[in-house]
Amino acid sequence: MKNTLFCFLLLIVVPILASSVEKKVYIVYLGLHNNGEKALHEIEKTHISYLLSVKESEEDAKSSLLYSYKHSINGFAAKLTPDEASKLSGMDGLLSVFPSHGKHSVQTTRSWEFVGLDEGDSYSWEKLKMGGEDLLSKAKHGKNVIIGVMDSGLWPESPSFSDQGMDPTPKSWKGICQGGVAFNSSNCNKKIIGARYYVKGFQNAYGPVNATEDYLSPRDMDGHGTHTASTAAGRQVSDVAAFGGFAKGTASGGAPLARLAIYKACWAIPNQPKADGNTCFDEDMLAALDDAIADGVHILSVSIGTAKPLPFEHDVIGLAALEAAKRNILVVCSAGNSGPAPGTLSNPAPWIITVGASSLDRAFFAPVKLGNGLKLIGQSVTPYNMKKMSPLVYAGDVVVPGVPLNVTGQCLPGSLDPNKVKGKIVVCTRGAGLRVGKGLEVKRAGGVGFVLANAKANGDEIACDAHLLPATTLTYDSGIKILEYINSTKNPMAVVSPGRTVLKYKPAPFMAGFTSRGPNVVDPNILKPDITAPGLNILAAWSEASSPSKLPEDKRSVKYNIYSGTSMSCPHVSGAAALLKAIHPDWSIAAIKSALMTTAAITNSLGRAITDAGGNNATPFQFGAGHFRPIKAVDPGLIYDTSYDDYLLYLCTAGPKSLIELSSTFKCPPNPPSTLNLNYPSFAIPNLNTTVTITRTVTNIGRPKSTYFFSAKPPPGVRVKASPSILQFKRIGEKLSFNITVSPINDPPVKKSEYGFGWYSWDGRYYHVRSPMAVYLP
Repeated sequence: MKNTLFCFLLLIVVPILASSVEKKVYIVYLGLHNNGEKALHEIEKTHISYLLSVKESEEDAKSSLLYSYKHSINGFAAKLTPDEASKLSGMDGLLSVFPSHGKHSVQTTRSWEFVGLDEGDSYSWEKLKMGGEDLLSKAKHGKNVIIGVMDSGLWPESPSFSDQGMDPTPKSWKGICQGGVAFNSSNCNKKIIGARYYVKGFQNAYGPVNATEDYLSPRDMDGHGTHTASTAAGRQVSDVAAFGGFAKGTASGGAPLARLAIYKACWAIPNQPKADGNTCFDEDMLAALDDAIADGVHILSVSIGTAKPLPFEHDVIGLAALEAAKRNILVVCSAGNSGPAPGTLSNPAPWIITVGASSLDRAFFAPVKLGNGLKLIGQSVTPYNMKKMSPLVYAGDVVVPGVPLNVTGQCLPGSLDPNKVKGKIVVCTRGAGLRVGKGLEVKRAGGVGFVLANAKANGDEIACDAHLLPATTLTYDSGIKILEYINSTKNPMAVVSPGRTVLKYKPAPFMAGFTSRGPNVVDPNILKPDITAPGLNILAAWSEASSPSKLPEDKRSVKYNIYSGTSMSCPHVSGAAALLKAIHPDWSIAAIKSALMTTAAITNSLGRAITDAGGNNATPFQFGAGHFRPIKAVDPGLIYDTSYDDYLLYLCTAGPKSLIELSSTFKCPPNPPSTLNLNYPSFAIPNLNTTVTITRTVTNIGRPKSTYFFSAKPPPGVRVKASPSILQFKRIGEKLSFNITVSPINDPPVKKSEYGFGWYSWDGRYYHVRSPMAVYLP
């Protein structure tokens, strides 16, 4: 009887336990598409058939399916138990089954003028043979190039997205304008030609979208998506300024007549401050990218990255970008904001343009004058004025009891003692917590002013914020000086002046401290990032549903906001790429990348090497080939072209091979070449203990009869030679190959066990085609 009862209970308990096993979202990838002309509903049936093999019923299979990717990407996203995922992964016809990595993070009046691309002041940080107005005119301002932006949506009423005077939507466009909360078809126009949103992955994790936190539609409640879209392709809008007059001028995207297609895949995290940023799930992004490729975009701008680099077979942005490459769609991505730590960059695939962040030549001076007469030049976009000097204190000396020593100077919420702060200016250190949040803590405690002192890692990089009380931010060196002053006198005093805009600030550019660095940990032979562009204190359009700081205490609403990040540098390159696409519609995506890289600048406005935020010489692990120069990129002379099949051959080694062989007619050779031999405009050697030979091919797109001579500035302890060392072209379109030999030398001795950096170039009468190199000496 006891055994019978036990068995009966077991029959009840086991199904309950089985049903309670936590289900997660898995991406099931079937490799490259081989569906041919198969109808879309037939593709979905195929995907459901796989689920039927591990689910108890057709209803269960269909309900578990979140997305069926059926346009360009071959796979689906479904809710599975670990056991179900394991069973699927062993089935024939499937390349990989991996859990969604879930939370990816979202990573102007002067910036385009800074690189010479404007229709007014011809100033740029160096003299260029073609004026910016000529380039814009030649490219017809990017007319009819379609830029897809995957982000947090868009605020369609912004003047930056007006379609006044624009031609009808290109006939090649296949996308839609998807309605939703506070967004309908009338919000699309001849500028915003498409808009969609993707939320199934987010809602699976968090439940329904809270109407107070985000719009269940393509409308942007955050601001990030609006900012990136307008930076890439916003219309020219005159007399734009932030916070009462900062950065006043004409706001414009790089390609002001390009079309925009919006793909919202990033959402506000419930019950978390909006200032923490949005989150983007793998399955939602993959669905967005799948549609974007099918809709007919020419360029995809993706200011999204991961906390840690992902292998190619688990990198959904990289997988989708490979499918985009097959259709000659260029994907531009941010490198990430995890600097200054090495090996942190996102989006490492060689078929993506990966963009770092640097400064431009505009500053917002907001001095703080000390009681001893010393004036320290800080920066701020805060207009509030202090009429007189006030007592000055360091945050670490005015905290409430119990605050941990390692954060006493950080001005974290609730840390300051109002009895010690009231009526004073407080110096806080940069690090933990939000910059504007630190100022709010000073204001909460009764402070009358706020000084934010950079940490050593931030150096001279100052992200200007619109604080809610008189405030300024100091460089690391100036922060040391103000703390020394506080400790040198019994009654330290200071006054903070409101900020003012200063143009032609030197030196510029320099690398932002936050920009993620190489080496590329997914494939160390591919030097990343590829290039850098302005990403520090960029003015662009903003969502009027979001305050400039995104903090709940901030009730301001603005049409344009100043923001920083590699998210801001990415759309700069997207806009420039749109202009190149307009001028050279027959160029491959690799040609566009090569042109931007080999014409990039490695010197600043003083003619010296670009530095990092601390004033040290920056390296290609920060800026790639250098700071982009779209005017030069129009006519680069030579290009390093790469085909889709070249990327597949690359994957035969970078692997796994099944990534391309399972559902493709392309087959890997028995002994595929080293990934070093991908025809890339740069290279990295992660372990040079013997001579290495690298093969490259350049295509002449400059002058019919031209001669180029090889030159190199190798890293210390390295010898670099080319064979042949002279290239003679007879016609446009001619391709010539060469070998580069890289060898270690021991005389004189050099410091080893670290990377060294250098350059090689092909120099002709009219062109200087330069490529960076990184070499590690063991």
